[in-house]
Formats: sequence, structure tokens, C-alpha cells
Amino acid sequence: MTPDAILETALYARDLEAAADFYSRVFGLEEVLRVEGRHVFFGCGPGMLLIFNPEATTKAPSGLPVPTHGAEGQGHMCFRVSGAELDRWATHLNKLNIAIEADFQWPNGARSIYVRDPAGNSVELSEPKLWKRPTR
Repeated sequence: MTPDAILETALYARDLEAAADFYSRVFGLEEVLRVEGRHVFFGCGPGMLLIFNPEATTKAPSGLPVPTHGAEGQGHMCFRVSGAELDRWATHLNKLNIAIEADFQWPNGARSIYVRDPAGNSVELSEPKLWKRPTR
């Protein structure tokens, strides 16, 4: 048996307010759920981007059988965008004074743009052909 997709991606940020502002303002993501001091969740296409306060996830949430989890330090995630949109994304990021850490083409021809969120997480925008995975 094999899962058909990744449903959630999680990053960690101590300042949830700064993270919420960044992902909604810069990427236009819709906030779906927030628990003050613990997490803020965003919808992104059919999946979810979960931003957790790492200190809060060392304790299980009240009333739920969810195990504790968490990470320290910078993480990474990648948004899938069309190649035709990457120049527009670069312009958008520049207008918002968000430093582009890297903008290059991989050996297979896919282009990626990298920025950092307020917590220092590496956020990539890349064409789907980076991994040559089927799309649904």
C-alpha cells in the first residue's frame, strides 16, 4: 500500500503572528484554524500547511489523542507553481521586499526560487517538473 499524496506539511515558528502574516500576505493562503500560542493552519490547494509553536507541541493538545511532536531549527517546504508564474512570483517577492535567497534552474530544467519566512524556514517555489511526479 502507498499513500496517494502528502496531506499536511508542518513548519515550526515561535512567533505565530509573524508566520500567519507572512503566509497570508505573501502567498495568499487562507487561514483555516488557529489556537493562540500553539498553531496556525493554512489551506493550500488540496493540502494543508501547518505552522506550530515548537514549545507548545511538546505537550499533547487537550482532549485529543494526538502524540506530542515538534522540531527545533529551520525547516523547508516547497510550493508547486507553474513555470510561467515564476517571474511574476519573483516580482511579487521583490515588491514586498522579501529577499530572494536563490533563483536558479536545476539540471533537469526546473526552476526554483527560495526565500526565508520570519522564523528562518526555507520556502521554495518550484515547477512541478522538478520531481516529475504525476499531478491530479
